[in-house]
Amino acid sequence: MFAATLSRWTMSYFAAALIFLVLGEIMMVLGYGYPVSALEAPETLALVHAVVLGWLSLLMTGALLQFVPVLVGRPLSFPSVALPALLFLIAGIAGLTLGFVSLSGAIDLPVTVLPVGAAFSIVGFSVLGFAFAATLWHARPLPLPARFVAVGLAALFGTMLLGGVYAGVLSGLIDAEAAIDLTIDGLSLHASLGLCGWLSFTTMGVSYRLLTMFMLSPDKERTSSRVVFALGALCLGLLAAAVPVILAGTFGRSSLLLLAVGSGAAVVAIYIADILRIYRERRRKAIELNSRASIGAFASLIAATALFVALLATGRLDAGSGAVIYLVAFGWLTGMGLAQLYKIVPFMTWLECYGPALGRMPTPRVQDLVVEVSALRWFWLYYLTVALGTLALLIGSVVLFRFASLGQLIAVNALILEFVRTRRLINVPAELRLPDGLVRPGLFLPSIPHGGSHEPRSL
Repeated sequence: MFAATLSRWTMSYFAAALIFLVLGEIMMVLGYGYPVSALEAPETLALVHAVVLGWLSLLMTGALLQFVPVLVGRPLSFPSVALPALLFLIAGIAGLTLGFVSLSGAIDLPVTVLPVGAAFSIVGFSVLGFAFAATLWHARPLPLPARFVAVGLAALFGTMLLGGVYAGVLSGLIDAEAAIDLTIDGLSLHASLGLCGWLSFTTMGVSYRLLTMFMLSPDKERTSSRVVFALGALCLGLLAAAVPVILAGTFGRSSLLLLAVGSGAAVVAIYIADILRIYRERRRKAIELNSRASIGAFASLIAATALFVALLATGRLDAGSGAVIYLVAFGWLTGMGLAQLYKIVPFMTWLECYGPALGRMPTPRVQDLVVEVSALRWFWLYYLTVALGTLALLIGSVVLFRFASLGQLIAVNALILEFVRTRRLINVPAELRLPDGLVRPGLFLPSIPHGGSHEPRSL
């Protein structure tokens, strides 16, 4: 049964992730971090970790709890780790964020807050990574989307190792010369493995499966998709190979990174061609809002790649790298995340509430849980303000960037309200909402047995 495969804690991960997203947007509206401060300033690092770890990584892990079993057709191994891992991650990411704020001098906290936050985050991600890896291992041979996830998890592991070293150096607990060199010269590798490997490559793999499922497109492996996987794995391998080069102090780092850039650009080009094919070959004629809103994310990925290549070719990468990172994090990854949440939240809510009653009584459709007209304008506002924010960073206008961030904050909160309305079944016609004793699902906590029976009770 579909209901039996639902992840109990995915909605809790989503809720925590959205809180961190709102926090990050508020920080940008208030001018905390880049572009008011430098990219490498503690204020910016606090903002980056709130968004990349708190929002994007919690969103990704929550989604994988639900969709790794879907990708491989078997239950998740060690599902009981989801809650303790979430608690470790929330504490760890909060500690990292506060640790960087403390380094900026805004507050006075013990120097150990930063490495302890890093340790908690590493524990949380490691436990989840082990559960995902065990599930994938027992499902061999893996379908192509699951192979993307496997490589993404390897990139997450590398990102965590580098992050742990950086936290130790910045807090003064590690003073080894090799670790200091890695912190000075390898910060971009840490960011690249996280944004390009763990988040982007995993998103690509999952999107192949989700888009074909939601748009009823042919679900088959193509040569082009296998090329995307091979080139993407090569790109991430080249990035990882730069770490020992830095530690050894030998030449060749620039060549490795240049090859990684070339293979990465090819990955994006072929991937976008695959996505266009999925849209063209869909059997669902009317494109639902989640798939329409995803187009903005794909456009952002194209724009970020083109901007990166242009800046690199003209020797202006240092000046424009902030705009590229912003466009990847907020245009591509956040845009895709919000768009897919608009489908995943009603889909899981429907399964949780109405799935057990299917065939026994009239039930609403999944689309009855949402009102697309209401949400469409907020997606438009979100992507327009991302474009405005990117322009502001390129021209160096702090005022314009903060104005764009305010628009994003409004759009994000409006979409969160749409998710809440979906979870509370507010959009469902009254006669179909809760027939014959069906119970409204909890807002973000899982349902629990009531009175010893198997009927859910809302939290």
